[in-house]
Amino acid sequence: MSKGPTVKGRVLSGVQPSGGQVHLGNYLGAMKRFVELSKTAETLFCVVDLHALTSVKEAEKLRDYTRSLTAAYLAIGIDPEETILFRQSDLPEVCELSWYLTCNFPLGLLERAHALKDAKARGDTVNSGLMFYPILMAADILLYRAEQIPVGADQKQHIEMTREIAQKMNSVYGDLFPIPEPLIEESTGVIPGLDGRKMSKSYNNYIGLFETEKALEKKVKRIVTDSLGVEEKKDPEKCSVFKLYKFFASKDEQNALANKYRAGGMGYGVAKQELFRVINLELSPLRASYDSWMARPDDLEDILLQGAQKARVLAFETLSELRSALGVGRY
Repeated sequence: MSKGPTVKGRVLSGVQPSGGQVHLGNYLGAMKRFVELSKTAETLFCVVDLHALTSVKEAEKLRDYTRSLTAAYLAIGIDPEETILFRQSDLPEVCELSWYLTCNFPLGLLERAHALKDAKARGDTVNSGLMFYPILMAADILLYRAEQIPVGADQKQHIEMTREIAQKMNSVYGDLFPIPEPLIEESTGVIPGLDGRKMSKSYNNYIGLFETEKALEKKVKRIVTDSLGVEEKKDPEKCSVFKLYKFFASKDEQNALANKYRAGGMGYGVAKQELFRVINLELSPLRASYDSWMARPDDLEDILLQGAQKARVLAFETLSELRSALGVGRY
């Protein structure tokens, strides 16, 4: 991974527990980088289960998804002694802050959100929670006064909206919030899914991070490619198989496979088998760690509650100052 800008200040990341497992897009786009940041910066990781309520309607599923996401972060290297790892709903203060922000958040800003437009374009049933999603995300960031937010390029708009509302709150109520900056790994870009679109659970085109070897291999074989024959020369940079391969293979391996693409005489099945090999090599030890954590749900719960206690110290400071500035009751 290429070196990004020097990271200073508090860093916060959050992922929805909206499915059984996180996927390669989550891992490559933000999670892997966040583990690296946690070793050098003050970091918080939030399992944003309140966000997941826009789509997850079954209580036991949401609890399972939350455990799975927590286990995922521990499996890939998050140390709860170094990072504040907590569940969003354990701090209802975020809902209080959301209301204060809502009273200052321009409606037109919400209507321009890409996520809302995409949901409408797909013909999805849009609930009010989806529309107000950016406000809750802003509250996640501002409650803990985070200064750096590692996100994929597709999430940049949400950070821009958070910056806008933070600036407005500061102009009206005083210097309350730092203006957060997105930490975007430009070399990562959009992670392609099985069909070539952005990898997403919404599109059901994802590869789960901890799927079995058999399931992983089956999904890799499903990656859509063009119709060029075995003997024809191919462009590796236009192929989703190769785009994923570059995240897991060494430079020498990338060059060797790229040359086979360009020379002709190689079918996509060969490239897919090579992709499966390098992905499985990296994910096998993570899969074993994940399975171990999932077998200890009480330990996962203890870690989340301990993290919430640490996060509440930061939330208390923010809301105490904000309530005073707003003129509402003491916190």
